[in-house]
Amino acid sequence: SIRIARVYDDPDDIPGARLLVDRLWPRGIRKDSLRHDDWIPEVAPSTALRKWYGHDLGKWDAFRERYRAELIANRPAVDRCLDWCRKGPVVLLYGKKDRDHNQAVVLRDYLREALRREKRT
Repeated sequence: SIRIARVYDDPDDIPGARLLVDRLWPRGIRKDSLRHDDWIPEVAPSTALRKWYGHDLGKWDAFRERYRAELIANRPAVDRCLDWCRKGPVVLLYGKKDRDHNQAVVLRDYLREALRREKRT
C-alpha cells in the first residue's frame, strides 16, 4: 500500500513508513518536528523540471512524462523507495497545496507499477 499525504496532515491519520519525497525541505516545518522515517530528495523532480513546470496545470501531462523519464534514469533513488514499499505500507510526503497535481502522485503510480512488474516476474 502506497499512500500520499501533505507534510502538514496529521501523521496519525495514515499509517505506514513516512517518506519525504520533496527535493527541498517544506516551508514552516522544523526538521525535528516532522515525523518521517526517511527523506529521499534525490527521487524528487530535478530543479530544472520543477522550475519549468512552475505549477502550471497546462503542463501537467508533460510534467508527468518528463518526471517519469527522470525516475527511469534514477534507479538508486527509486530503489530506495521500493525497499521501503517491500517492507510494508508507505506514505509519500510532499509539501504542495495541490493534492492532485504534485510529484508524489506521479511517484506513487510509478512505484505501484514497478511493484506489479516485480510480482509478475
